[in-house]
Amino acid sequence: MTHALENSGKRKIAFLGTGLMGTPMARRLLGAGFSVTVWNRDRAKAVALSGDGVIIASTPSEAASTADVVISMLTNAEAVGQVLFDMGTVEAMKPGAVVIDMSSIAPPFAREHAEKLAERGVRHIDAPVSGGVVGASAGTLAIMAGGDAAVIAELSDVFAPMGRVTHVGPDGAGQLAKLANQQIVAVTIGAVAEAMMLIEAGGGSPAAFRDAVRGGFADSRILEIHGKRMIDRQFAPGGSSANQSKDLDAVMATAKALSLTLPLTEAVHAEFTEFVARGNGETDHSALLLHLEDKNARPGGKK
Repeated sequence: MTHALENSGKRKIAFLGTGLMGTPMARRLLGAGFSVTVWNRDRAKAVALSGDGVIIASTPSEAASTADVVISMLTNAEAVGQVLFDMGTVEAMKPGAVVIDMSSIAPPFAREHAEKLAERGVRHIDAPVSGGVVGASAGTLAIMAGGDAAVIAELSDVFAPMGRVTHVGPDGAGQLAKLANQQIVAVTIGAVAEAMMLIEAGGGSPAAFRDAVRGGFADSRILEIHGKRMIDRQFAPGGSSANQSKDLDAVMATAKALSLTLPLTEAVHAEFTEFVARGNGETDHSALLLHLEDKNARPGGKK
């Protein structure tokens, strides 16, 4: 049975999770004219949006109770499951409403959530994003959506203020696409960091090297944005190393389930795991450079 959502003039959105990414995404929706109610476990982060015209809810179920669309942007699958199913959120939702989970979680959890929501008459789209805080603020996120294509099309005006949405397959396919995205990001960060170290160790200028290869086959958004972070030594998080490590954990678990060997991903996964274990989880993932520099400064590395 198809449930048409209310038109955008009346549509109400609940946004659950107003952290580094959620806050600018909620602002984009407000700027597009939607009524937005927000909830965050740390209420202070939600209050930061009060000047933008949001309604602040005390609980996720309160936020969801009048919403046509509930968007979750939470830390991991455990947090998503807890907020949706253990805190009364789904029970509070209207039949035919939609959950858009924009968190990054493993595909099996997304499929499980879709099944549990369907039992309660609530539709589900898994729609993780790429583009970081910069993309969230500019409304240029790459949104990878898994689920019913008709529902995704129906939600086009909700996705539009946040970025470009692409339907990539059935439930869980959005999360699979995000994992593949994070694979590419992590391996490329590692490659750029190692290249920067090679240039500097040989007496060259990392900044001049970055300028020299831009426009060639080695150019990328990673080189543009994270290469500059490495040169400027600016590692305040856009995307944290802890989240990058978490995503790589999920990539490796998925690869194991699919009987795949991913040697490049395995190598960079090991480096991020060690870097985060040493207390660097809240640095930007481009700060992997620091970890690789440290390894080369140890006995057996450069002096």
